[in-house]
Amino acid sequence: MEQPSEILDEEEVARLTGYQIPSKQIAWLASNGWQYTLTRARRPIIGRIYFRMKMAGVKPTTTNVAAETWTLDLSRVG
Repeated sequence: MEQPSEILDEEEVARLTGYQIPSKQIAWLASNGWQYTLTRARRPIIGRIYFRMKMAGVKPTTTNVAAETWTLDLSRVG
């Protein structure tokens, strides 16, 4: 199974915004309070983790976007 990219692809951005034209996508993202970066071709780039948090109603911040530290717990292994 292929792992998705860290950023949304062009089709996903179009589905999110409802627009195919990058300038319309940018306008939609800006008017709806989404964070994005532009490529050199002026296409919006949106991070997948940011997208998931935003869609879940969680306000992304630097503290809750960072990956949680975990350790391997073998205590329950027979």
